[in-house]
Amino acid sequence: MRESDLEALRSLHLFEKMSARHLERLTRPASLQRYPQNTLLISEGDKPDFLHVLIEGCVELFASHNERHTTIDVIRPTTTFILAAVILDQPYLKSAKTLLESRVLLLPAEAVRAVFREDSHFAYAVVAELSERYRSVVKLLKDQKLRLTPERLANWLLKTCSRQESSGAITLDFEKKTLASLLGTTPENLSRALSQLETVGVMTAGRKITITDKDMLVTFAKPSPLIDDPAC
Repeated sequence: MRESDLEALRSLHLFEKMSARHLERLTRPASLQRYPQNTLLISEGDKPDFLHVLIEGCVELFASHNERHTTIDVIRPTTTFILAAVILDQPYLKSAKTLLESRVLLLPAEAVRAVFREDSHFAYAVVAELSERYRSVVKLLKDQKLRLTPERLANWLLKTCSRQESSGAITLDFEKKTLASLLGTTPENLSRALSQLETVGVMTAGRKITITDKDMLVTFAKPSPLIDDPAC
């Protein structure tokens, strides 16, 4: 394992206060894998063998039922997935696949659970992270249930620009149908929403979406810290 990858792992709140002995116990049997685009990493219903840590690339978390499919989240480095299933030793509730070529660190699930029982700093960090993810799910439900598609799209654009420290231009590195599924809508409704947002400061050209008037878009989106602020 490269020193830079170990530093990336240490940078996560989950591992930053873990003892050196326990970190060694986790990483010694770990493996770092490189996966091509569109590789299935996890299948919902399977029991976890590893805690996955995304080091490079982009991963889609999704679920399927009765021939229907939905995107749960699109994640980027550096982050873990899917922690709750690993800690509880329960089946995955969602699947994961790479949207781009990705490097993923695989930490054995048994070792993660053992360290969870022995390292109080790690145990507290796990509880904190699972709590944050619970709150994220509540925010997602509020976003889905209290906003129309154009409003969800407008707030997603604002959050994405802020997270990427972008000047206002976003180039999607996945298909628009994935964005539509992430926002809980259809590709047709997403297309209509993009057209509607043209009147409030958004331009679209292929996979490139540009915010031309942020103030106008904010006025339309009405972002709420209790839905959109990751710090709340």
